[in-house]
Amino acid sequence: MPVSSTRRNLIKLFGSAFFLPFLKPTPASGKAETLHRKEIPASGEMLPVIGMGTWRTFNVGKDPKLRQARTDVLSAFFALGGRLIDCSPMYGSSSDTLGFSLKQIEVPDNLFAADKVWTGDGDATQEQVATQLRKWGIAKFDLMQVHNLVEWRDHLATLTEMKRNGQIRYIGITTSHGRRHSELEQIMAEEKPDFIQLTYNITHRQAEQHLLPLAREKGIAVIANRPYDGGQLIRSLKQSQAVPEWAKAEIECQTWADFLLKFIVSHPAITCAIPATTKVTHLSENMQSGYGPLPNASQRLRMAKHIASI
Repeated sequence: MPVSSTRRNLIKLFGSAFFLPFLKPTPASGKAETLHRKEIPASGEMLPVIGMGTWRTFNVGKDPKLRQARTDVLSAFFALGGRLIDCSPMYGSSSDTLGFSLKQIEVPDNLFAADKVWTGDGDATQEQVATQLRKWGIAKFDLMQVHNLVEWRDHLATLTEMKRNGQIRYIGITTSHGRRHSELEQIMAEEKPDFIQLTYNITHRQAEQHLLPLAREKGIAVIANRPYDGGQLIRSLKQSQAVPEWAKAEIECQTWADFLLKFIVSHPAITCAIPATTKVTHLSENMQSGYGPLPNASQRLRMAKHIASI
């Protein structure tokens, strides 16, 4: 979505210019700058490099104020060009909150809905997919993933059949916190899912050794979860450090969100990152990182060394 239209949409959404400082300015040339996108290898479809996670942040029960606050976050996400939203049955009431919020706003046709199967009952795949569809209030998921490799053989077989029948568009498998990488590597080599999802951030780079090169070799899209290491990484940096001047000058990192997310999505194997937040201001910062120059290999190395030195 061109920035010029996103600016108009946010003003329309919130009725004030409060959010304008968080929006990327239109270049002097007049040519609208757009959110970086990467290709899903299995299809060639393009996805914005910044998506949105819901772990913890959308688990708010039925509290009306918190539900409205999450609806505002979702509105801003779409207004700034976001597409991919990721959820799971493991995330408490997050799916119900998403369904509530999606009913309150104008959902774009290009929503990319990603959810997961998370049950030890290998025969319950279709039942859980149906439950999640009802909670979201949508007709079809774009991506359905096996969460944390739980009963992955049974679930992946059923999801493959559902994809073949046109019930879902893509299948995937996830892990987090650096767990079970060897088993995930085996699945990638033997099953070749459309997507994998794993933990990758500037302080947790184990995936660079085997999984990310294998994803490129096999043509598998990669979603990076825990981009801020559960939030503690960016909170610590904001409280104690300034963004280095060279990063501002060379790759337009105005915030720590820029610095951390640009590092992730500039890896050639990463398709998108899914930061989660409860605040529109933070959501706007996250989306800004998808604009402007991305670091090259030498700049990525400098970024990693800088964080390691702090």
